[in-house]
Amino acid sequence: MASFAERMASALVLWLAVYLSGTWAVDKGNFKTCDQSSFCKRQRALKPGESPYRALLETMELTNTRLTLQLINDNNKVHLLLELYRLQGNITRVKINELKPLKPRYEVPDVLIREPPTEPLSLLSQDENGVVLSLGVESQRVIISARPFRLDIVEGHEVLMSLNSRGLLAFEHLRMRKDTQADPEPEKKEEADPDNQAETAKEEEEKVEEGMWEETFKSHSDGKPNGPSSVSLDFSLPGVEHVYGIPEHADTLRLKTTDNGDPYRLYNLDVFQYELYNPMALYGAVPVMLAHHAQRTTGVFWLNAAETWVDISSNTAGKTVFGKMLDYVQGSSETPQTDVRWISESGIIDVFIMLGPTPKDVFSQYASLTGTQSFPPLTSLGYHQCRWNYNDQEDVQSVDAGFDEHDIPYDFIWLDIEHTDGKRYFTWDPHKFATPKEMLQGIMDKKRKMVAIVDPHIKVDSNYKIHNEIRSRGFYIKNKDGGDYEGWCWPGSAGYPDFTRADMRAWWASMFAYDQYEGSMENLYTWNDMNEPSVFNGPEVTMHKDAMHGDWEHRDVHNLYGFYVQMATAEGLIQRSGGVERPFVLTRAFFAGSQRYGAVWTGDNAAEWDHLKISIPMCLSLGLVGISFCGADVGGFFKSPSTELLVRWYQTGAYQPFFRAHAHLDTPRREPWLFGPENTALIRDAVRQRYTLMPYWYLQFYQAHHTGQPVMRPLWVEYPQDPATFALDDEFLIGRDLLVHPVTEEGVRGVTAYLPGKDEVWFDVHTFQKHNGAQNLYIPVTISSIPVFQRGGSIIPRKLRVRRSSSCMEHDPYSLYVALNPQRTAEGELYIDDGHTFNYEKKEFVHRRLSFANNLLSSVDLAPDAQFTTHSWIERIIILGASKPSKVTLKTADGQESHIDFEFDASMSVLTLRKPGMNSGADWTVMLQ
Repeated sequence: MASFAERMASALVLWLAVYLSGTWAVDKGNFKTCDQSSFCKRQRALKPGESPYRALLETMELTNTRLTLQLINDNNKVHLLLELYRLQGNITRVKINELKPLKPRYEVPDVLIREPPTEPLSLLSQDENGVVLSLGVESQRVIISARPFRLDIVEGHEVLMSLNSRGLLAFEHLRMRKDTQADPEPEKKEEADPDNQAETAKEEEEKVEEGMWEETFKSHSDGKPNGPSSVSLDFSLPGVEHVYGIPEHADTLRLKTTDNGDPYRLYNLDVFQYELYNPMALYGAVPVMLAHHAQRTTGVFWLNAAETWVDISSNTAGKTVFGKMLDYVQGSSETPQTDVRWISESGIIDVFIMLGPTPKDVFSQYASLTGTQSFPPLTSLGYHQCRWNYNDQEDVQSVDAGFDEHDIPYDFIWLDIEHTDGKRYFTWDPHKFATPKEMLQGIMDKKRKMVAIVDPHIKVDSNYKIHNEIRSRGFYIKNKDGGDYEGWCWPGSAGYPDFTRADMRAWWASMFAYDQYEGSMENLYTWNDMNEPSVFNGPEVTMHKDAMHGDWEHRDVHNLYGFYVQMATAEGLIQRSGGVERPFVLTRAFFAGSQRYGAVWTGDNAAEWDHLKISIPMCLSLGLVGISFCGADVGGFFKSPSTELLVRWYQTGAYQPFFRAHAHLDTPRREPWLFGPENTALIRDAVRQRYTLMPYWYLQFYQAHHTGQPVMRPLWVEYPQDPATFALDDEFLIGRDLLVHPVTEEGVRGVTAYLPGKDEVWFDVHTFQKHNGAQNLYIPVTISSIPVFQRGGSIIPRKLRVRRSSSCMEHDPYSLYVALNPQRTAEGELYIDDGHTFNYEKKEFVHRRLSFANNLLSSVDLAPDAQFTTHSWIERIIILGASKPSKVTLKTADGQESHIDFEFDASMSVLTLRKPGMNSGADWTVMLQ
């Protein structure tokens, strides 16, 4: 009979054959449906109706910071504890836990940036039916109804959100297993159950359903020593037809109803070559949903790291436009409503209700809880060149030289898993990468950088220092029997460090020190892949749920694993520089709060047109929940793109936040110059467009870091009262002022872009042609076209002298593009710092407000207390929608005046001011006369 190792090796070989072939679509049979996930099936079997939960108003306690009261399930007499908090910034927090659980239930740590500050709740009224509390904001109130329990948040006469209005609160309490275990000692039972006589009797009557105490999926068994522990709660959103968020799914921006299929699933999984337009789980999970209608935006943050399913239903789903018009004509009084139900396998209910009222308010509210996007090094906003794998140092050198030869800028070249010594991370292949510092120095000499992969599965090998250290310190995740958990991944048999432990994370961070990570230098950064975690021979290609992280099962913490890996890695890159340098870390798995640690990408996509299209809503969805630094593998990871698809992908990726080309091991090489001179020129132009806009991208990330606003955003965020924008996901805004409608269809000769805003004007950034807002504009396109528009009333800084990397452009001059709208002042900003350190936190930066009104263009200091010297100057000002002046005068801060040469194109109303020459950090005014 084959040994365990032999059987696992053959399983690994089969898995690798599938993965490496790159020709298979996702095998849906490897991943559970709701019916195959016993807790989801149990919870979904509950239908809307009368809730068994009742609020025991006599137990209510109201302090200055919170309200508590008990809920009782009248079916089984189990008591729950409800906690209600009014938080600063128009947020309400609701927690529900067992009053006296048999053992503690998991509460997610480390995701919130602090314990959220509270504001006082005040009691407005109370009777036997319920209580009314003031939320302090205008006429906002919380109404708690007692029988059945229900919680409504209202403003004036309008219900903003209702909890348990459909009676789907369901909290599976922890219990002893009656069929296999002796009863606990009497005193312990007494301690756990205040009403133990009644509860024990009821508990024994409760039906034991299949999957409550153990569950099998394919060949994998999941022992459940804690038994059923799932939680569920429904939310009703009156007036809402559009909900967004809960990434990661390969689906439209506007979430679909799930009545006729599976719920959306949040469970971090390694799903290669995923299918599109379905609710299957992918690599990351952010349990945040936004709801929007023309009058208000709200959000729900469900803080739970266990496997979670989200059901969405709507009373207008499936109605045609004609049907809705018929309702209107007939005077139908049905208000649109969306109902959402969250179901998690374990933990507690801990939900933050963000009450807006504007989209930007919701972004700020969520950022106050989980933090903002980290401020990346400027170079990481440039172009990244990657594949699995560059073969050796000579290959790296050749690719690097190819970019120079073909005059295409790039900032980072990447090394995948083959660069290591036998998939041992923190090492280099001794033959192919024998002198890594020499290689890194060669790249540094050109002001470029490198990223190397460091995955969290550690080869079990007694000659491998990293493995020996982790094992000797007891840092590996344990299996249910107490031994080190082992699974199969790229190195073969691998252990998985327990990143939920702060001491493990501190040790991991220390491994990035230059004297620990041999061959590393300051221009080497890190990529965390496979951190769902991916376990090739595990259930659903991930870790067994009954593996142990100290006292907690993996099922409790699963969706946090990748978050912790990236956290520890980013901390390591910061520490190695003595806290001076900003890190860059790319992660595949993520959770709420991952924005604080770096970038994400959309995983193993395919070289297909639909995968190009889906990259837009996937990144838009991530931006809505705080993760702005998002991109997709340019060209598609699996398969080989046609030249048209590759060019269109570069054109799209150049206008998405994270811009990286990547490809599978078995695909033909696809460096940008390998497809003939015409396609090389098209790709070069797209990449160069990215580099000219680096000042604008950097400003957007600075603002995202300070405010939580997304960098790449749906149109409805800026035009929240325009229903035409609510479901658009084939175009997007970068900040407020650039609208991008990439060409994502094969062979098309035109696209139709919606230009929003009835009072807006939009200028084509390539031709300077002016178009009015609130229209669908047909745009003829050729293979070179990237439809991009600048909003009238904005000023955008660019750098037009594109060099081989962004670092080479550091001191280059700026050109200001001023797009006029006669109805408003044109405004913009310019932000400059050293591009790579944390010194901006010490006020070492330039931050200018640029404005144009009444024929005066001025630059004013937004941070007078900041100190930074820039060598950059203003070499050109282009004013779109201008009139011809008789003269143009520059006035500097010292009172000096000088004339500026200009050109005026009357056919396009474009005024160009040449070489005004002022320092980018100075006060100045330009007068048109």
